[in-house]
Amino acid sequence: MQTATAPVANSHIPIDTDNIVRGSKLLGDLRDLLRRKHYSIRTEQAYLDWARRYILFHGKRHPNDMGEAEIVAFLNHLAVHRKVAASTQNQALNALMFLYKQHLGREDLDLQGLTPAKRPQRLPTVFDRSEVERLFVHLEGTHKLIAALLYGAGLRLLEGLRLRIQDMEFNRSQIIVHDGKGAKDRATLLPQALVQPIRDQMERARKLHAQDLAAGLGEVYLPYALERKYPNAARQWGWQYLFPANNTAVDPRSDPPGKIRRHHIGETSMQRAIKQAISKAGIHKHGSCHTLRHSFATHLLEDGYDIRTLQELLGHSDVRTTMIYTHVMNKGPMGVRSPLTKLPGFE
Repeated sequence: MQTATAPVANSHIPIDTDNIVRGSKLLGDLRDLLRRKHYSIRTEQAYLDWARRYILFHGKRHPNDMGEAEIVAFLNHLAVHRKVAASTQNQALNALMFLYKQHLGREDLDLQGLTPAKRPQRLPTVFDRSEVERLFVHLEGTHKLIAALLYGAGLRLLEGLRLRIQDMEFNRSQIIVHDGKGAKDRATLLPQALVQPIRDQMERARKLHAQDLAAGLGEVYLPYALERKYPNAARQWGWQYLFPANNTAVDPRSDPPGKIRRHHIGETSMQRAIKQAISKAGIHKHGSCHTLRHSFATHLLEDGYDIRTLQELLGHSDVRTTMIYTHVMNKGPMGVRSPLTKLPGFE
């Protein structure tokens, strides 16, 4: 495993939702509620944007002056005229339900007549083992280490980028994923081949952190109310990101506002590196960073690991989500051998 050499060029700046809520008391209050309930910054951005689009769609009417009919009309417009994916329509629905039920106290909404967007039944894209090997030939440095974690530990991209120093448990050969999808924590494996590269990455992060402390900085974002409970924790080594950004930036969610912090590196650079590596490797599949997680799951099943173990490693709430990988194993659909192989000449 080639060790990482330097931070990637693209530094991530935390999302600022000021441009969405500017001039709107309703959206400002909605943002405050989302933060009090500890929703992620990405959920905050998405919910505020859907609320804004809903209001604009209905000529800037106040949501209190609207109800089921207007919600259904907006969601049907998304499905019928905009032809959005089912997941997009569901996100808009969740955002509006939060607005009405959590913020405006309208618990009696009944969305009759809603046209749900059709959710297509698609199998995940998976790299075979030779494709994974070719892909890594065209990755280097920090990009290669992050990709190795996605494939070697089954991490989602943001789970990998958000790893903290204290999440690495070398003695137990495991990685602790905090606040993953669905706000769940889980443990997954730490591949032995990545131990030394991760230690090297930690050393680079430590030097960067020491420079920040010497400059009177060194703070990192802390989840929930930990910043108030442990005032010095934001500067402690264990809370620092394993993959820190090149530059510091103002944290839009800091309290008090305006604190300068070092976030983790952003997704865009990693996504671009994977796309380029796929092209250079001659892999003719519509792959992405998430394809490495799909490949992790599929290859473990092919190696004989049971579905329940895989469910825990991936952090799936429902085993039926994990079962999708049985359909893309290198044994034909669901591992069934075709009866054609029994015929002479087709063995």
